[in-house]
This record gives sequence, structure tokens and C-alpha cells, in this order.
Amino acid sequence: MRVGIIGGSGYVGGELLRLLLRHPKVEVTTITSRKYAGEFVFGVHSNLRGATSLKFVQQDLSSIVDNCDLVFTATPHGASVGLVPKLLEVGLKVIDMSADFRLKNPEGYVNWYEWEHSSPELLKEAVYGLPELHRQEIKKARLVACPGCMAVASILGLAPLVKNKLIEGDRIIVDAKIGSSGAGSKPSLASHHAERFGGVRPYKVVGHRHIAEIEQELNLLTDEPVTISFSPHAVNMVRGILSTIHVFLKKSLTIPEVWRTYRTYYREEPFIRFVRYPKGLYQFPDPKVVVGTNFCDIGFELDPHINRLVVLSAIDNIMRGAAGQGIQCLNIVLGVNETIGLESVGFHPV
Repeated sequence: MRVGIIGGSGYVGGELLRLLLRHPKVEVTTITSRKYAGEFVFGVHSNLRGATSLKFVQQDLSSIVDNCDLVFTATPHGASVGLVPKLLEVGLKVIDMSADFRLKNPEGYVNWYEWEHSSPELLKEAVYGLPELHRQEIKKARLVACPGCMAVASILGLAPLVKNKLIEGDRIIVDAKIGSSGAGSKPSLASHHAERFGGVRPYKVVGHRHIAEIEQELNLLTDEPVTISFSPHAVNMVRGILSTIHVFLKKSLTIPEVWRTYRTYYREEPFIRFVRYPKGLYQFPDPKVVVGTNFCDIGFELDPHINRLVVLSAIDNIMRGAAGQGIQCLNIVLGVNETIGLESVGFHPV
């Protein structure tokens, strides 16, 4: 399959290209950038020096149609909404990395993103690109909307508990820590080294946009209403997310019962790992361990004092939270093994 990347100069675009260049079932034909058109890709993504001679090109629909069968849109939020309908109209398949087609209810964009969606009819068609929940729909999709990075870690940590109705749906607290790459490649005062380094900075502590998709997806799993309390923190690492999720059990559970719930729900899922080990340094999930991989590591601890279950979910925000997940969805669309192009394990140390 001939594949293009629209908006390829950012961190997600670069990671997509790194993975696609080694993917045996695709050929990367096009990578666009308004800012860097005409320049070699390795001039922006230095890690790809020697791996490709591709140059960035201007975004031209006719050229994309001639050279691509499927495109990844790695554009900023709000930019894909006008582009994706044109791509679909000319027969291309699209895997969108932005937030523009994640929500099913168009009112969600007014409430959470403060703009009105111009293609609400496509929201019903777009498939939320989380394979563990929507694998069968992804297989047939023209448009896959990849989830937000913190939403991925949160949903995967919570889905088995919600599906089995084990927790109180109105008392779910997600405390997310995210690395600096989650803010994208465009610099700001908040990303300035002197301000970012050494800190733990809470931001958007209420009303974060990822709440919308977390609640949307979890409510599809149950007939009992689910609401999320969610607060993110920017921390002193480049890649990674750790979601510490506090839930309250409807009835007391044993450790084997919790294990059984997770293992049954994620039976044979290639990118879910369970981490609760009594020895060594990494006894619970840690983002450091999953850097460069498509794994989501999930662990837990019971707190009988208040009948609380603490769930820990760790991912690499650029991989499982973006590009890696996009490649997994591509593999499902292609009908090939989901792990192709994503077989690498993590680095240690990093």
C-alpha cells in the first residue's frame, strides 16, 4: 500500500515515518510540510539520516491522490476537519491523528474544543482507533480517528473494570503525568527548558478535553453512567505517560479476582502487559520501561482501608499514544498481523 503523511514535520509525523520506513507492507510516497517543503526529511528528523532520501512537499491534493492509497493526517487539532472530507471523497483511506473525529456527538466539539464541527456526518462513520475496543470496526473503516494519548492510558486501565461493573461509575479519579513531547514540537514559554526542567506542573486540572473521549468510550461498555475526574501534570521527562487511576469497588475483591478480570478482558492482546511484581526496581508500570514501544503496561494495588483499587497504566505518548497506535490500526486495515512494524521492545536505560 502506498502511504502518505500529511503534516510530517512534528513529533508524531516523524515517528510515523520512522515506523513506516521499516514496514514491509507499505511504501511511503509522500510527506508534506508547509514550512519545510523542498527540504530533506532528515533535516528535521535527524534520526532518519541515511534511512530515507524523501523530501517534504507542499500539500497538494491531486499529487496525494496520484501517489497514495492511504494517508495519515498528523495535523494540529482543527486542521484535519476541513481536509479529511476531501481525502475521503477521492477514495483515499485516512488515519487521523488529531482530535477532529474522535467524538461522536458534534456538540462535544462546541463544549470541549469551542468550535463547531463542519462535517458532523463523518463523526458517525469515523471509528475510534483503539483496537482493544474497536478491532472489528477498524477492519472496515475508511476513517480511523486515533485517540488522545492520555485517553489511551486511561481507557485501557479502566475498560475491564467498567465492562464488568466492578466499580462506582461516578467516583473515578485519573491523575496523569505526561512528558514534554506531549505538547508537540512547537515551542512555547511552558516548554522553555528553564521553565520546564525540574518541575511537576499541573495544568488544565479540571475540564481537560480528553475527558470527553474517555467518558464516550467507557459509556459504550456499560449501561451504568460513567463520569471521570481527570487532572494532568507536565513532568520532567521527554516521553511517557503514567495514569494513576483511583476507583472505588462496589464489593471487596481479592488480588486473584482483579487479575482474572484483566487477563480475561485482554486475552491474547499483543500490546497489553501486566506489571505487578514483588521484586526488583520496576514493581509497577513505569513509562521509562515502555519508551519506544507500543505496549501499555497495566498494574494495580488494592486498598482495603477504603475499598479502593489503584490502577497504574503506562505508555509512550508518541508511540502507543499516537504513531504506534496509528500503525497498529493500519495493520488491521491491511489485514496483516497487528504487530508488524511494532515488534521492538523498550530501551534500558534511557
